[in-house]
Amino acid sequence: MRNLRVKPWRFNELQKSLEGISQKVLTDSLRSMESDGIVTRTVFPEVPPRVEYALSELGKSMLPIINAMEEWGIAYKKQQ
Repeated sequence: MRNLRVKPWRFNELQKSLEGISQKVLTDSLRSMESDGIVTRTVFPEVPPRVEYALSELGKSMLPIINAMEEWGIAYKKQQ
């Protein structure tokens, strides 16, 4: 969700930006978030096919919570 806050991403872009995540874990996570209505998956009718993942309206409604968690984490790290 951290990456999707900014813009829609393609699967390979997401995988490259999330160091150490396996393809299976990322696929399972995206499918789970899609089935929960947090993420949308858009398939573009191109050759080769292009698929993008983005936050849905429900996912965007979680941004204040995610941003607050980020701020807390930054403040916590400064205390260490």
